[in-house]
Amino acid sequence: MTEITDYKQVWTYRTPRARLWTWAGWFALVTLFFWCWQIMTEDTIWAFVSDAPRQAADIGSRMLPPRISYMSELWGPLWDTINIATLGTIGGVIMAVPVAFLAARNTSPSVRFLRPIALFIIVASRSINALIWALLLVAIIGPGLLAGIVAIALRSIGFVGKLLYEAIEETDARQTEAVQATGASAAQVLIYGIVPQIMPAFWGISVFRWDINIRESTILGLVGAGGIGLKLQASLNTLAWNQVSVILLLILVTVVLSEWVSAKVRHAII
Repeated sequence: MTEITDYKQVWTYRTPRARLWTWAGWFALVTLFFWCWQIMTEDTIWAFVSDAPRQAADIGSRMLPPRISYMSELWGPLWDTINIATLGTIGGVIMAVPVAFLAARNTSPSVRFLRPIALFIIVASRSINALIWALLLVAIIGPGLLAGIVAIALRSIGFVGKLLYEAIEETDARQTEAVQATGASAAQVLIYGIVPQIMPAFWGISVFRWDINIRESTILGLVGAGGIGLKLQASLNTLAWNQVSVILLLILVTVVLSEWVSAKVRHAII
């Protein structure tokens, strides 16, 4: 007689080894968090932190009511801000297009040499904030709108170049091969095989970047690069909080309108 023993296998989500590694990972993450927190708050004066709600309420009360009459002095700087964003976007797009074609694998003349250079330009542009670009340019070419325009343009190269070269690499190779089959030159393949495919993405990226640049150009005046940021800096320096509230409201309305325009244009194109 053979004795049969029932054996029921119990399923578990993780093996004991996997559970151990999971708990070790969480422990390391919590330890890292507290270590970073200790470093960041080492020089913090907690008396100021505890007093922050009262100070915020005090400043908020000084902002009200907004000095609406000050609005008449802001239309010129606001127009300068829009021009900084628009001209900077145009300049950035013009410089980003050749960089994008050099960075894309299917259009770069030299994947080994030129493509890494183009990718470096894209990374360098994206890694430096527009405010830092403006700070450097104000020191080089002096304060004013030109520094702001160039700062926005240099910042836009990385954003537009990255998204555009990815769109170029995702183009349908069959259309390119069809143009090549007609005996077209390399330039003709580029113009008739690739450019038509990326034009919707190109316009969408450009308008989206313009929308972002509207927001970034509002603060360039804090470092002397022109625009409404100059008025904001002047009001902050004189503690004219009711003027600051007007400027912030105007910036908010401008950003909302630019985002609405950007969304409408991108929806019409794409």
